[in-house]
Amino acid sequence: MVLHLPSDFLDQNYVDNCLSPIYWYEGCCPQNGNLLRLPRTCLAEAIAFGLMQHLATDELYSREGKMYGVLLVETSLREQRVLRAFSGLLNGKSIVEGWVPPIPGRDKVALEEARTLAALEALKQELIALQQLSQRQQYKALLHEFETRLQELSLQHRQRKQERQQYRQKLHQTYNGVALARALEQLDEQSRKDGIARRQLKREQDATLQPLQQTVERADNRIRELKQQRKILSRQLQTQMHASYCLTNFVGESLSLQELMPGGIPTGTGDCCTPKLLHYAAIHSLKPLAMAEFWWGFSSIEGKVQGNFYGACAERCQPLLGFLLSGLPKRGEMERWGRNGESHKIEIPILYEDKWLIAVNKPAGLLSVPGRYRESQDSVLSRLRCLLPNETELTAVHRLDQETSGVLLLARDRKTYCQLSQQFQRRQVHKVYEAVLAGFVTTEQGVIELPLRADFPNRPKQKVDWHQGKPSTTRFQVMATAADSTRMEFIPITGRTHQIRVHAADLQGLGIPILGDRLYGCCTATNRLYLHAKELCFEHPQLGTLRLQAETPF
Repeated sequence: MVLHLPSDFLDQNYVDNCLSPIYWYEGCCPQNGNLLRLPRTCLAEAIAFGLMQHLATDELYSREGKMYGVLLVETSLREQRVLRAFSGLLNGKSIVEGWVPPIPGRDKVALEEARTLAALEALKQELIALQQLSQRQQYKALLHEFETRLQELSLQHRQRKQERQQYRQKLHQTYNGVALARALEQLDEQSRKDGIARRQLKREQDATLQPLQQTVERADNRIRELKQQRKILSRQLQTQMHASYCLTNFVGESLSLQELMPGGIPTGTGDCCTPKLLHYAAIHSLKPLAMAEFWWGFSSIEGKVQGNFYGACAERCQPLLGFLLSGLPKRGEMERWGRNGESHKIEIPILYEDKWLIAVNKPAGLLSVPGRYRESQDSVLSRLRCLLPNETELTAVHRLDQETSGVLLLARDRKTYCQLSQQFQRRQVHKVYEAVLAGFVTTEQGVIELPLRADFPNRPKQKVDWHQGKPSTTRFQVMATAADSTRMEFIPITGRTHQIRVHAADLQGLGIPILGDRLYGCCTATNRLYLHAKELCFEHPQLGTLRLQAETPF
């Protein structure tokens, strides 16, 4: 059965109260150019978390890293169901019970694919054998040994040369004539013997290493040949598949990958989760409501982190989205599909407003300011600029994490922005956060001081680093406790990225992640990050002390 109930993935106590799309899958319709969009919502992510919990029960999924996706759909009977898909092959299989099947066309080249995969596997095994050649390690070990011996011999010879030079000076002061000549000849003989010893050692090195080096070079040449063969075989198979693969959209149109991407098709196109899910929904008259894709398992790809969500890949999926989404209603406004299939306009509550600044209650899941890429342009700042087109200088004074809700301050002119920014930089702004930790905290109150820096291979994640980290300080106070959670109040003195989240999760801090903080180790499926900026107190540049508060929504 490919269609699943949402309850198969969701905790029975799950409540979907987040109104903001977290990400948009979008593309322009090839016929009319209209922008077509499908959201990733908190509900879709919660369903994906449920799938992650299933994947975590089998080590096979962890060893074989790949993208997985879920698509929330509505049937003709207006019932919600879930489709799930994996990229490429799952444990060597393209068709697995309970998962969306591959794009039609793979079966047409199944025999050739099996032959090619077998040939690729043989090439892989030969490559592994050549890369693990015993002569490689032997060559490295002997080379290191000879280099060490040469260094030691050179050091000895330098010391002896210095001693001979000092002795020559004494000889010139003590002897002359024949006696001096004989003594100097003895020193020259010692120098010649040192040179002979060095040359003998180098000849020994060449005689020992050259046969090994030749063997390694032959293996490297063979590796290059095998990699070229592998590339040719892969391209041949991909070309056959792309000519056979046929995608269908919600208008009922069907086109092959070659027709959709005549300018060139990257390897793996058509095997990703996005086209699999949308094609299956289209041919079975299922209405897409929301989609989410995430990485699971070991990753050799830089930037891929298990459990993290990712958008449509730029090379393989993004060029197909305009066609795949054709037939869906145009969504020109920010909206989301709720649990009952109805759309809701998103509003950003304004807490305070005057002619100098605006303070809003930022919803969880919405960026504070636009990101670098097209899919991350939706933010508090961009929405307010749309609502207030004449506010050309409107600027966010500080930022909250995308997953964090609460008080966010924006300046309406440059002078106000500079004055407020200085207060943040000088740590003159009083900030109070409320959070729920996924565990029981025994320490009632205290101060956490841990130096933080970016964990570059896993950005945006931060980590504690006592050598290169920047100082960060957070005060904490327990507000209430339960059997498996603790409600906390945090007052950050410094303002480092993810400061409260790291101070809560790291073993050198409280050692318990914030509920819903999957980036820092919380495995509980929730509809949001349970962190809220509930209070901000600062000096208004014109009106004096101003205290802003936003009620905690959890």
